[in-house]
Amino acid sequence: MPVQPYAGEPAETPDQGAPAGDRPDHAEPDTEVGQRVLAEKARMRGVLAAGRRERVPARDRVADGRAIAEAALALCREIGVRPGDWVAAFESLPSEPATKTLVEALSRAGFRVLLPVTLPDWDLDWREAGSPELLGAGAVSSARVVFLPAHAVDAVGTRLGRGKGCYDRALPRTHAFLVALVHPWEVLEEPLPAEPHDRRVDAVITADTGLRRLHG
Repeated sequence: MPVQPYAGEPAETPDQGAPAGDRPDHAEPDTEVGQRVLAEKARMRGVLAAGRRERVPARDRVADGRAIAEAALALCREIGVRPGDWVAAFESLPSEPATKTLVEALSRAGFRVLLPVTLPDWDLDWREAGSPELLGAGAVSSARVVFLPAHAVDAVGTRLGRGKGCYDRALPRTHAFLVALVHPWEVLEEPLPAEPHDRRVDAVITADTGLRRLHG
């Protein structure tokens, strides 16, 4: 089965939400409210993608990457992640907060780093950083912390993803501490649209503001 490295769920152009086969329950919501939530998610993705196209080119990605890595390492130490423990991260797209330095820093600290690999059905397999060997979809269950991508996060931890449901499938397999990585302007005080299956993140990191724990 062909696989490809995960680098943020594909496509930066606005979409109409995940097709029926890409949703965690493989079904479109059958209520008017559910359809409105999907439509609002799609609208927000368009707005946020436009914001990235406008603002990311002016960012210092090297400095951003270092700041994100420092905040992530501090969190891992704070919650007791030890050398040899597993953590999960991802390989960022150019529009996303830079994660190359993060992955390198986690590895240098002695943590074993899981990186996602996108399967044709939009589920995620995992490999260890530096190795092409696939470890299986359940490998994420070993992670103490999962650093994951997002378009935006609100004050109670609602995460807006890219609409393909990759992490919606993966996150039920782990009890890890969840940390979204976003740009500074993508931490929103107003509530984001959410569906029943959407799992809230525990914290968010931006290059400018560092770690922020989120409370429901």
